[in-house]
Amino acid sequence: MSAPEIEQLIQLLAKLPAFGPRSARRAVLHLLNKKESHFTPLMAAMKNVYDKIVVCPICGNMDTRAPCSICSDTKRNQAQICVVRDVADLWALERSGAFKGCYHVLGGVLSALDGVGPEDLKVQELLDKIAGGGIEEVILALPATVEGQTTAHYLADRLEGYPIKLSALSRGVPIGGELDYLDDGTLQMAFKTRRAV
Repeated sequence: MSAPEIEQLIQLLAKLPAFGPRSARRAVLHLLNKKESHFTPLMAAMKNVYDKIVVCPICGNMDTRAPCSICSDTKRNQAQICVVRDVADLWALERSGAFKGCYHVLGGVLSALDGVGPEDLKVQELLDKIAGGGIEEVILALPATVEGQTTAHYLADRLEGYPIKLSALSRGVPIGGELDYLDDGTLQMAFKTRRAV
């Protein structure tokens, strides 16, 4: 057994994604063994981010400035908005380098089981952006789950009548994917969204 302070740190780390009790314990032991080279700089970096982080009032991204670096970038295509569930999805798309437009973070997806309705998401803010003009395309980059697709259908209904192109990410076989290892839903979607060669 370790000191209560150490146990508290282990329990807090275990609540993070990708950490369980064992990996949290290993991480804490590593930090304690490398106190000067890892623990102290980590604490300083975490405090720095905590003190400076803000939510972008335009897109919902997290950054150390508002508007965020994406919304402030004049080289980005301001006429395209990619709608994502959360900041993690935005960061994943940015990492890929595939999209050079702007974003809109919904803050979740519709879920009757979890009690998440349209009023709990930033749907009205999206409609206000589009109504303000200058938007030519809205790309729905929502999860390929029942909740994600329900949200996409809801947004498509709400966006009907606006003079925009509405598109969604295609679904199907991932690069490097072996057909034998894919689930039935992925294979079905791959056939539905097939393209000419």
